[in-house]
Amino acid sequence: MTDLFSKFDPLIQQRETLLATGVTDPYNLVMEKVISPTVAICNGRETILLGTYNYMGMTFDEDVIAAGKDALDKFGSGTTGSRVLNGTYQGHKECEEALKEFYAMDHAMVFSTGYQANLGIISTIAGKGDYVILDIDSHASIYDGCKMGDAEIVAFRHNDVDALEKRLKRLPADAGKLVVLEGVYSMLGDVAPLKEMIRVSKEAGAMVLVDEAHSMGFIGENGRGVAEAQGVLDDVDFVIGTFSKSVGTVGGFCVSNHPKFEIMRLVCRPYVFTASLPPSVVATAATSIRKLMHGSNKRAHLWENSKVLHKGLRDLGFQLGTDEPQSAIIAVIMPDLEQGAMMWEALLEEGLYVNLARPPATPAGMTLLRCSLCAEHSIDQVGEILGRFERAGKRVGIIG
Repeated sequence: MTDLFSKFDPLIQQRETLLATGVTDPYNLVMEKVISPTVAICNGRETILLGTYNYMGMTFDEDVIAAGKDALDKFGSGTTGSRVLNGTYQGHKECEEALKEFYAMDHAMVFSTGYQANLGIISTIAGKGDYVILDIDSHASIYDGCKMGDAEIVAFRHNDVDALEKRLKRLPADAGKLVVLEGVYSMLGDVAPLKEMIRVSKEAGAMVLVDEAHSMGFIGENGRGVAEAQGVLDDVDFVIGTFSKSVGTVGGFCVSNHPKFEIMRLVCRPYVFTASLPPSVVATAATSIRKLMHGSNKRAHLWENSKVLHKGLRDLGFQLGTDEPQSAIIAVIMPDLEQGAMMWEALLEEGLYVNLARPPATPAGMTLLRCSLCAEHSIDQVGEILGRFERAGKRVGIIG
């Protein structure tokens, strides 16, 4: 009998080899207690959190927590149904209204996860005979949406406007075309040249979807993302986002001005055939989104944190994923997986948690220590983070 797990043997061997060196499993960390958006107890030690995607620090906001508790008391723990059956409560509609107000768009559709938002929207609007043109470094949910919809996938070199334009010109003029871009790419934290990419996409007759998961709440004058910051939000057909980053809870969404968008509620399988989010979750999301509309001070502080940490790590001698800070994500490039795991463990022992990212999730086979800053990190904490990176880096031999 064929062992269906045999395809995973190389990964199993890699993991066993890594753990045989004695390093702690970097993908099995347990947070025993979360004290704040920036501090938790990990392995019995107070630890600064620098790998949570909690960009705007909304997880402990008093108004957000109160809204969740109130909804839990009034509506119970869950809906036990799909949005098209018994799963639409008042809170779901209020959450969608908050999104429409936040983005100043006509339509909003909430999904149970951000992954399902990409999976559902892409697979539904781009099917057999259509083309999805995407950045080669696109998130797994984007690729999976393409496969589920059976569209032809056309990938282009990361953030390369000329490569995108060349791919578009090779496609049939009358074919259905969807260009899928991300505002901020989660591995290196780099920003896409959306203005130029959207221009060439529209010239080729393509619709445009932008995933703003890692920029919503933070980038742009109103926190609407990179498309807003570059002045092209009105040219985007679909904006995908998540509640699990800046919003501080869980769920996903799509907003759009397309006049036929509401039909998606009847034809989008990951929306129709999934239980809806619990009332407490949509209540926290709606409250958080409305507060993010007035988060300019938090956004300014987060930008300052990003600039200080980026410069500090570069001055210490670490190789970073971007020459300048472009987002709340700062990627520290490691020589290889083994040394990356050793550095991750050394940082944890110093009381600092970051993400260890490895291939195939990372571009160009890189191993990264991915740092994601929070608006609740104080400037003193950023200084502590730099000190812990310096001590761990010297101990492991990453820096001199």
